[in-house]
Amino acid sequence: MKARITTIGLSLLALGIGGCSSLGGYQPDKTYRITILHTNDHHGRFWKNNDGEYGMAARKTLIDGIRAEVKAQGGYSLLLDGGDVNTGVPESDLQDAEPDFKGMNRLGYDAMAVGNHEFDKPLTVLQKQQRWIDFPMLAANVYKDGRRLFQPYQVFNLGGVKVAVMGLTTDDTWKLVSPDNVKGVEFRKPATEAAALMPELKARANIVIAATHMGHYPDGAHGVNAAGDVEMARAVKGFDLIVGGHSQNPVCMQAENVRNDAYVPGQPCAPDRQNGAWIVQAHEWGKYVGRADFEYRNGELRLLKYQLLPVNLKQTVKRADGGSQKVPYTAEIAENPDMLGFLKPYQDKGQAALSVEVGSSDGKLNGDRSEVRKQPTSLGVFTAMAMMDKARADFAVVNSGGIRDSLPAGRISYKDVLKVFPFGSTLTFIDFSGKDALDYLAAAAKMSAGAGAFAQFAGVQLLIENGEVKQARIGGQAIDPTRTYRMAINSFMAAGGDGYPRLAGKPGFVDTGFVDADMLKAYITAQSPIRSSQFEPGDSVIRR
Repeated sequence: MKARITTIGLSLLALGIGGCSSLGGYQPDKTYRITILHTNDHHGRFWKNNDGEYGMAARKTLIDGIRAEVKAQGGYSLLLDGGDVNTGVPESDLQDAEPDFKGMNRLGYDAMAVGNHEFDKPLTVLQKQQRWIDFPMLAANVYKDGRRLFQPYQVFNLGGVKVAVMGLTTDDTWKLVSPDNVKGVEFRKPATEAAALMPELKARANIVIAATHMGHYPDGAHGVNAAGDVEMARAVKGFDLIVGGHSQNPVCMQAENVRNDAYVPGQPCAPDRQNGAWIVQAHEWGKYVGRADFEYRNGELRLLKYQLLPVNLKQTVKRADGGSQKVPYTAEIAENPDMLGFLKPYQDKGQAALSVEVGSSDGKLNGDRSEVRKQPTSLGVFTAMAMMDKARADFAVVNSGGIRDSLPAGRISYKDVLKVFPFGSTLTFIDFSGKDALDYLAAAAKMSAGAGAFAQFAGVQLLIENGEVKQARIGGQAIDPTRTYRMAINSFMAAGGDGYPRLAGKPGFVDTGFVDADMLKAYITAQSPIRSSQFEPGDSVIRR
């Protein structure tokens, strides 16, 4: 049965007297079956990818089937999301994630956490997105002008069992988005807000769930990031389940406080457990639907089974003829035709938008493979400067294999942009010491000419002899080993791609979530008409 929403007015919530004030309807000695379904970090993936993976049409088939199964067994279900619906692919971003939010309505979501990427555009866009949905965005710790900006929690009545779902957003949000988008907005410590609300929720509900966008950091080792789900569960007693997001991991534990970061789709998955709270997260992009089957009886909530259900995820296998092909890890899920029909006009509209002019240049910005992989080029400098601009970085490094084409002289379309950056990598940055910056530049200098790893730069001046850095300056100044610098790179390099040092997960590392093509498009528009001569590399990087 679909949960009946107990409406809670924000003004009444502030007084603590909204909604149902008792636990009426609950029957002692009755066993209730409750299934919590969850996703997170959708990031604009309303449509399947080129390999036919994920997508909301297949997700609907999966969710509808689970709901029907649960209902037939006399159980109840809730569908929750851990936030970051926004920012990911151009077809969604160009339409302010309208297909995604309206698609979530059709999937029957009951509530979602507010993610940091919900603030990637002005608040007026976020308010429009709220009007598109019939379920609440929840965030107890986000304030504007001293008042909560979102509903802090929602109470659901599942056949007499009251389930409270509280929303919480990472308090790092203010530094992950444009300051103009969060003027006057305050992101308070989630654990503090949760502790203050917990007595109220315990008085009103049998079960307390947090839908969060805070991140899962094994054993609470969050580094320079704001504290996540593990830390909050340890600090605030009373949560039964935490449905998370933000760190974009399948939270499947190998042992106490040890996460299986090599999780393979279809394998068993054991959620984390901290201070009486189960902690779950379903990776990203709708790749999985998490399913937690509980039994509730006489005040005791027991987890019967937990699964991460892949949505048409595929692996590459070798054929007998020596070739390879993509095959599903698990049984393929058919796309729901009604959902497909609803989404297709948005996909078509997004594709059509790719032909729109985004800027112009008085000359070609050179990204030809034969040149960009062996010498500094104008497009190498241009893309690196775009990354510096978006990340507010001191310098940037770009692997030349990530630059797949030139930008033409004259009119530049969005399709031209995607020909340069077709992979959907995201912009990342790291704040680290001058010593670490020198070490990274030394690694980049060793990348061979002709290889995709060959580095393009902006913001630095280098003298490289036989693959070794002999002189290095950032912003025209000698590098101070003790000073903190910010370097922008793409997510592929951050993950250790092309043999670069792996930076993802290290202290000071941030994946902004901004897709490289969208970032480049915005920079082209801002710089147009582009004077191509301004981006000629000159002698900023000399190799001998």
